[in-house]
Amino acid sequence: MNLSRVLHQTFRSLKHRNYRLFVGGQLISMIGTWLQSVAQSWLVYSLTGSSLLLGAITFALQFPLVLIAPFGGVLADRLSRRRLLILTAAILGALTLALGVLTLASAVSIALLFAFALAMGVTSGVDNPTRQAFVVEMVGKTDLANAIAINSSIVNMARVVGPALAGFLVASVGEGWCFLLNGLSYFAVFFALTRIRVDESPRLGCHERDGGFKALRQMRDGFAFVGRSLPMRALLLLVGLISLVGMPYVVLMPIFADQILGTGSGALGLLLGANGVGALMSALVLAMRSNPCGLERWVARAALSFGVLLALFAISESLWISLLLLPGIGASAVMQMASTNTLLQTLTTDEMRGRVMSAYSIMFFGMAPLGSLFAGSVADIIGAPNTVLAGALISLAGAICFRVFLGRVERAISCEMAWLCAPEAESPSDSPP
Repeated sequence: MNLSRVLHQTFRSLKHRNYRLFVGGQLISMIGTWLQSVAQSWLVYSLTGSSLLLGAITFALQFPLVLIAPFGGVLADRLSRRRLLILTAAILGALTLALGVLTLASAVSIALLFAFALAMGVTSGVDNPTRQAFVVEMVGKTDLANAIAINSSIVNMARVVGPALAGFLVASVGEGWCFLLNGLSYFAVFFALTRIRVDESPRLGCHERDGGFKALRQMRDGFAFVGRSLPMRALLLLVGLISLVGMPYVVLMPIFADQILGTGSGALGLLLGANGVGALMSALVLAMRSNPCGLERWVARAALSFGVLLALFAISESLWISLLLLPGIGASAVMQMASTNTLLQTLTTDEMRGRVMSAYSIMFFGMAPLGSLFAGSVADIIGAPNTVLAGALISLAGAICFRVFLGRVERAISCEMAWLCAPEAESPSDSPP
């Protein structure tokens, strides 16, 4: 396969004008999001020195998503997803700009940080499932798997650039400017969304729209749809477990950077940047696949490698060894999460897409704050390394269980995706590495 063909295969979803606009806005916004994430973690740790509060602020930012995402999924299935995203981008941008101004004015406090985190979390409960479900409207089902992988690449490119830039900015000009820059980044999202043109006709059938909103019944229908599918149940349970006990290592990274491996915010930027490099490479590998068939095997292998590498990171006391391990950890996490996202979107219908993605958002983004809060409190007692090690071992146990039942999951996916996946084995280019 020549280089031009590889590049065309890898970036084929960018042939869609709407998706190019969307990706451009997302890249700028995601860099801003990582600026804020690193700056906020460092600000909380600087003000309090508490690992418990590090976990608690992440809990306040992400837990509202668990409560709001089911409602957000219904909205995404009933209303124009593009207009919903314009609204959420405007709200998030305004909140972030206000936080930046208050921080620069030295008027910020822990209580204020929690209040802003809760407001952003509520808004994200609508934004996240809507954004996940909106991708198919721009590229169609044929290029959906590639578009999800490209979106993961953009997110993880931001994970490389954002933390490194944040480490420099926090040390040189302070956290407030990071918040302001993130607020300004939402203008790129707003600009892109206002120029995207998609079919905005209602997706729910007339029988679902008659008689009023009936949001609770539609939420129930969405959860029932997920519950009837063995692959969806298995994939979501694995995502939820690893998000709960494995992913909080990111929240505890300031402690590793300051007390164990490095010398402050500069080391934090290096660690998060190394994690992002591996995640970016993994997303690009996923983008090279021609279809989602067989991704469940990638999910199993990625979950196993995540548990092993995270355990090694937890016991490492060398900055350089940790910097070598983190790309593999980031790659494994993205391989599992993005592959799961692709499989779920392939297995669902467009009428249910918002609600299915709200279930994914709950298990991926919603379990993480619970894990962060628990990990922060446990780390105050047994230390950050032991907390991360325990999470790695539980993640590994979950990955082994998924691997044991992989045959049943594969057979169910083959039945549900018979329209897409040929019965014969994948081509060599689609086999797991």
